[in-house]
Amino acid sequence: MSQSAFIAALLFDGQGGAVELDLEQVNAWQPEQGILWVHIDCANEQGCHWLSHQSGVGELVADALLSNDTRPRVSHVNEQSLIFLRGVNLSEGASPEDMVSVRIVIDAQRIISTRRRKLLSVSDLIQSLHQGEGPINPSDFLVRLCHYLTLRIDAVTATFEDRIAQIEENVLEEQDPAGQRKELMEIRRQTIHLRRYLAPQREAMLKMMAERKAWLLADDRLYLQESTDRLIRSVEELDAVRERAVVTQEELVSQVNDQMNQRMYVMSLIAALFLPLGFLTGLLGVNIGGIPGTDNPGAFLWFSAMLVVVMIAILGFFKFKRWF
Repeated sequence: MSQSAFIAALLFDGQGGAVELDLEQVNAWQPEQGILWVHIDCANEQGCHWLSHQSGVGELVADALLSNDTRPRVSHVNEQSLIFLRGVNLSEGASPEDMVSVRIVIDAQRIISTRRRKLLSVSDLIQSLHQGEGPINPSDFLVRLCHYLTLRIDAVTATFEDRIAQIEENVLEEQDPAGQRKELMEIRRQTIHLRRYLAPQREAMLKMMAERKAWLLADDRLYLQESTDRLIRSVEELDAVRERAVVTQEELVSQVNDQMNQRMYVMSLIAALFLPLGFLTGLLGVNIGGIPGTDNPGAFLWFSAMLVVVMIAILGFFKFKRWF
């Protein structure tokens, strides 16, 4: 087994920086040396082996950290906290609602996190430690991670609000109903998928604040409260977007129905206009004896004039009834 078992193995220096450790140093680590953070890729067999057999976290915790599907939640095992969070997927070519999970077991001296796909918020933490501007303790680590996660969630939520506002404007202007209907369905699908994870994540963050653990400092609770409030607003904004999408879709359906009714109305008027004319022409077109005008060379002109008079009379009746 080599250092490649870890995405990162960092020993906090307490000043915002960290020192990279190799596998041997991680195994020899003692709490008095400082805060240790180990980040593992679940697809890496070496990392999974270390987590299950050498990390000392216990079988249940290791299985939870390596599980395939995780919903945001918080649970506690003795002095350790098991925290599952989700972040929007902003990787190139990915859909934001395809949320990426990060699993964390954390106590006062050590942090172990796992992932199955890259999460930019965790990458930000690693980069900040390399630059000497990172967290100084587990409490600070959790607060910063939640801040990065909610910051990106906020940005994605804002794009949904912009999109639904644009669709509302297009619907009012009756622009491309088919395209707007497709876009509305996509927004509703994405917001439902996002809310599936953000709602339990909101509850998980509220639980973190409510359950006072020794490693979570009082000052950091205030920052965690701010991130939680921001996440709550994001969930509420997603709900508002979904409701606006439903109302807009109803308006779009109403417009389509109005257009169909208007077309049917025009067709009905045309049918009502030509029905008497068709009756008269059909009556005089029967091939039997006794049809008036057969011996009169001007009969066709007189009949045509009569049809025009009948048409004008029908149009006058429609106008009188205000049917058009």
